[in-house]
Amino acid sequence: MSASAPATRPAWVDSELFPFESRFIEVDGSVIHYIDEGSGPLLLLLHGNPTWSFVYRDVIADLRDQFRCVALDYPGFGLSTAAEGYGYRPADHAQPVTSFVDQLGLTEATLVAHDWGGPIGLSVAEHRPEHFMNLILANTWAWPVNGQLRAEFASHVMGGLIGRELIRRFNLFVRLLIPAGHRLRKVTSTEMNHYLDALSTRERRNACAILPGAIVGEKTFLTSLNENLPVINELPALILWADADMAFCDGDRKRLEATFPNHHTRIIHGAGHFVQSDAPDQISEAIRTWLTE
Repeated sequence: MSASAPATRPAWVDSELFPFESRFIEVDGSVIHYIDEGSGPLLLLLHGNPTWSFVYRDVIADLRDQFRCVALDYPGFGLSTAAEGYGYRPADHAQPVTSFVDQLGLTEATLVAHDWGGPIGLSVAEHRPEHFMNLILANTWAWPVNGQLRAEFASHVMGGLIGRELIRRFNLFVRLLIPAGHRLRKVTSTEMNHYLDALSTRERRNACAILPGAIVGEKTFLTSLNENLPVINELPALILWADADMAFCDGDRKRLEATFPNHHTRIIHGAGHFVQSDAPDQISEAIRTWLTE
């Protein structure tokens, strides 16, 4: 499907597992898939790598009775299609998300961001601060990590020439990370297929192959993001933290807490990296309680 072609939901998407209406909109030459469920205060939910809006499905199903839940897929992820020449870097993703917010007229929003959704979504909020009222940040970051041994190692191994080739050829990132990022429950084969099928070709896997190298390779983007945080860092923030994450540690959580002083933290004990899928009941309960109180 080209970015200008009519977008349809593929047959492999299980309507019981993903019981939402799929919507499509052309943004900056890309076709963005999103869901827009429920009514009430607006939640804009942004995913990380190598996931898509599917990762929030249980949280959305639980919250749409009280909140308007908008979740999109970045170009090249999920059911979205990237424009020709799209770069797949974090700054490349932040631009269409910003345009998406503009085109849909999303205001008074609460940003819900996980993993790469943090840097991408916070960059959007820095450029459109008048559109956001609250921040909900789950196992993410907002600063350069160059010089941190664990981040450097992961970025160079998975983002290097061999790592990128393994991701593009074998869908390795999905096959390894999705199971490893769930600690409280086991991912079903049907769920795994929804992540594998979303990145079913070598070309599609460019999206998730480029972001690992960006962890240290996009220092300029992350430095700028960090320097501009004073625009939004006084917003009320809920920090949701899975403490059995293989990617983030307590030091990352503490830096988030120091960065956003008007915060409340909820530790999700025993949960893995994909906390919104690993512990959806706890996540939706924490969001509902914090926003209603």
